[in-house]
Amino acid sequence: MYIVVDERASVTEQYVAGFTAEGVAARGLFAETFQDWLSVTPAQDLAAVTGFVLGDCSDRPGATMSIRSLSQAPIIALNETRSLEQTLALFTAGIDDVVRKPVHVREIIARAAAIRRRVSRGAAPATTPDRAGRLVVHADGRDPEIDGQSLLLPRRERHILEYLAKHRGRQVTKGQIFAAVYGDLETACEESVVEGHISKLRKKLRARLGHDPIEAKRLAGYTFVG
Repeated sequence: MYIVVDERASVTEQYVAGFTAEGVAARGLFAETFQDWLSVTPAQDLAAVTGFVLGDCSDRPGATMSIRSLSQAPIIALNETRSLEQTLALFTAGIDDVVRKPVHVREIIARAAAIRRRVSRGAAPATTPDRAGRLVVHADGRDPEIDGQSLLLPRRERHILEYLAKHRGRQVTKGQIFAAVYGDLETACEESVVEGHISKLRKKLRARLGHDPIEAKRLAGYTFVG
């Protein structure tokens, strides 16, 4: 899920629509309420954020510091004018990348993925293998692999598997999965939708692996156990 922040609703709506067209969950927030949103959003919900896109904001350096204190997701700033001083100030504040508008959301997604790859080289790997090393879940949008062969999954199922693998060994609720996959942290979770996607995903994994790497507990949630 991407969070798009700007003072103009037309800008956030444009980019949210662009992400949605690419099959990526996104949410737009007004700059003036963004800090409040950060302060009240649970840590596990923030962990579902793939990247932050900061447009026209009165205090982007301040917003960047607040984000960085809570999340390591890539932060990309959008500039409408070419200004070396402004660009350098944003990088100094901790922005990961600065791009000039207009920019297609596919470029934003690609830049965010590149930032995550650079970070992953010196940190945790960008893939999550199961205990036997047969199932490998990628964190960059690629389909998972079983025994070296791609397992083609619908977008929602792939996103759910990536989210579960990212939180391996930790139980996550249907609400957290719904928020991560649909980019909606406020609407009540549609449990039947989540259950349907996970049921299909687990069936495919069992057919290829011979066992179920996802543990389900009634009324509690799901855990990727490998």
